[in-house]
Amino acid sequence: MTTKKRFSLVLIKPSHYDEDGYVIQWFRSAIPANSLACLYGLALECRDEKILGENVELEIQAFDETNTNIGIPKIISLIEAADDGMVMLVGVQSNQFPRALDIARPLRAKNIKVAIGGFHVSGTMAMLRERDAHVQAALDMGVTLFAGEAEGRFGQVLKDAFEQKLPDIYNFMDDLPNIENVATPLLPAERVHLTAGATTSFDAGRGCPFSCSFCTIINVQGRKSRRRSPADIERIVRANVAQGLHSFFITDDNFARNKDWEVILDKLIDLREVEKLKISFIIQVDTLCHKIPNFIEKCKRAGIKRVFIGLENINPDSLLGASKRQNKITDYRAMLLAWKKAGIVTYCGYILGFPNDTQESVLRDIEIIKKELPVDLLEFFYLTPLPGSADHKRLHENGIEMDADLNKYDLNHAVTAHPKMSKENWEETYRKAWKTYYTDEHIETVLRRAIATGTSPGKTMFFITWFNGCIDIEGIHPLEGGFLRRKHRTSRRSNLPLENPLLFYPKTFLETLWKQIRWITLYSRLRLIYRKVRKDPKKHEYMDLALEPVTENEIETRELFQSEAAHNFLDKINRNEKARQGETV
Repeated sequence: MTTKKRFSLVLIKPSHYDEDGYVIQWFRSAIPANSLACLYGLALECRDEKILGENVELEIQAFDETNTNIGIPKIISLIEAADDGMVMLVGVQSNQFPRALDIARPLRAKNIKVAIGGFHVSGTMAMLRERDAHVQAALDMGVTLFAGEAEGRFGQVLKDAFEQKLPDIYNFMDDLPNIENVATPLLPAERVHLTAGATTSFDAGRGCPFSCSFCTIINVQGRKSRRRSPADIERIVRANVAQGLHSFFITDDNFARNKDWEVILDKLIDLREVEKLKISFIIQVDTLCHKIPNFIEKCKRAGIKRVFIGLENINPDSLLGASKRQNKITDYRAMLLAWKKAGIVTYCGYILGFPNDTQESVLRDIEIIKKELPVDLLEFFYLTPLPGSADHKRLHENGIEMDADLNKYDLNHAVTAHPKMSKENWEETYRKAWKTYYTDEHIETVLRRAIATGTSPGKTMFFITWFNGCIDIEGIHPLEGGFLRRKHRTSRRSNLPLENPLLFYPKTFLETLWKQIRWITLYSRLRLIYRKVRKDPKKHEYMDLALEPVTENEIETRELFQSEAAHNFLDKINRNEKARQGETV
């Protein structure tokens, strides 16, 4: 009998470092890693097809560092215990690249094959003429780089690794693959249960038709819609339900622009209403999705519970400057009220740091949003020139200084100069933005709106607590938050010294204890607000400016439309409308 060889494949989705240089890691993390699910599914397909030959056993391990300690000795042992193997660092974003290099370095010192793929590699290769310095550092240590998407190519990478023929770079940026009828994105249930709510993920499609200058999606995944078929989506859902998983994050940057959105939703509706599968979803959409007939109504029936919307700003000049032409402030109220009517919780992203922003203008605009727009959760981001975006390319080519530390490119740091605000003023504005929106008074208002419109007040309060605590207690953006922060002494950035164990462990214990006290205090305070609202006998009769139906005279009465930029925007709309009417006549 021929003895089978063992090839160990280790897939790792790295996290990134906090301000003290420790890996951001949780007992339960928030956002599932879709790239890890895609690669794991492709690896399973390769194993089933015996891509390395009949006499080779492909062993697959997948780890998400946001909820799992990636002990380098353990990874080394997984490779060395087999006859051969490889470590792939997958879906690596710019802010995760320093951590990816720190994981790769000791592995390469042991002559273990390592590959890095993801948005930083793909984005810089797509947009920059010369090699990014951090990407070059990976090449210098003998790491293989993968630019583009792995569908249709993953098996070849494994063969090359097995045959000791790995090239320095795989570059498929000019050849984006079809993703219909390919391997099912999947993660083992025990891995998914390490995320809050046991939420897993899949992408129904890739690419976005819009041209936002701060976005990397369009330059990495393209502007043409590529999508999985409804049969693919059904297969993904059933495979996860079979593992006992029922909560999904559809990671499409803009699900509303997936050309098959309706047939996909119809399939999900059928699974829920006919087969009675208890499944729920989170999606991301644009601000025009409410104009698509039946879109929101079918989202409700399909089990969409939460939706993320890129509101970005209420200043038309800022939106135009960022090539966000699809966002029209005249649509915001109608769009948000439509989601409210469906009882779906809205998260709205809001970017701080457009050229005309000042602290005064930002805080004034937030007050207008609080009063006139029925937003549930508002989350703030620095305007960040992410590598792979048009903004980054422009600044790079013009020689404008950007922070050299990729770890800060997490949308939670100022990484380049602002024309009107100093770095200190911009950072203060960012902190004040969170505090201005999440006052106790406004939290009460949001909860009252939730009850009055049929949106779950309990879930809304939970997420408000989450957002508050992540910013004020953990010092981390909510998108990177989780339950119970974990710190490992040896998982520290390579350019920082390891702390003395006699200092590290007592300090970490006291820090954790103090944070939990603060979390309990925060929850208790907000719970009192929640109980007050729930006990109000007239809670279902609540009405305010934001919940009032849209009327034709709003542009004269709403503060949202009274700025000079808004007036110019409305004048342009009126001119365009008159021109269209003239052409019709």
